[in-house]
Amino acid sequence: MKLLFTILIGLFICTTTVAQNFAKETEIFRQKYKQEFIKTDNSPLKKDDLQYLKFYDPDSTFQVPAIFSRAKNSQSFEMPTYSGTKKTFVKYGTIRFRLYGKRQTLTVYRSLSLQTLPQYRDYLFLPFKDKTSGNETYGGGRYIDLKTSDVKDGNFILDFNKAYNPYCAYSEGYNCPIPPKVNTMPVSVEAGEKNFGKEHEVSTK
Repeated sequence: MKLLFTILIGLFICTTTVAQNFAKETEIFRQKYKQEFIKTDNSPLKKDDLQYLKFYDPDSTFQVPAIFSRAKNSQSFEMPTYSGTKKTFVKYGTIRFRLYGKRQTLTVYRSLSLQTLPQYRDYLFLPFKDKTSGNETYGGGRYIDLKTSDVKDGNFILDFNKAYNPYCAYSEGYNCPIPPKVNTMPVSVEAGEKNFGKEHEVSTK
């Protein structure tokens, strides 16, 4: 009985430590995310606006293992943006994972313009909408940044806690890609960034 109690206590401590580490890592990511608004020249936000950025609490259940399948013979296409312009992308691959016990599939894209820049050469783009879009989160969808190096033998970890809003969620005049319909999820992703907490008018058509 004493041995069983010791094992249970050990498991509890281990689980608590993992949860605390995950929360800390998520907070570090969010602090860096906020600082980018201050460093970026064309940022829609000023330092005083950062207090209005809202996030779901860190939740490791939205950090899921995913299987990646590389797309073959993909042709470039123009992805519409909320400003009316278009950006050139190519379908890089698809990812399959489970959320709420259900199978989900999302498409990952690669920007042809960013691919020419050394610092973004391995950058991948994952735009999506879910059932929280237009309610608790921005109606125009959210994004997750990935890297080709994140994929290991066809597997990688997809972390929705790192989902963030496009600039269009804060101000008009930005060329924010509209998530393709294929990336509209039939579930609520209660992780990552929420609606901006400051009143403003944005387009979510």
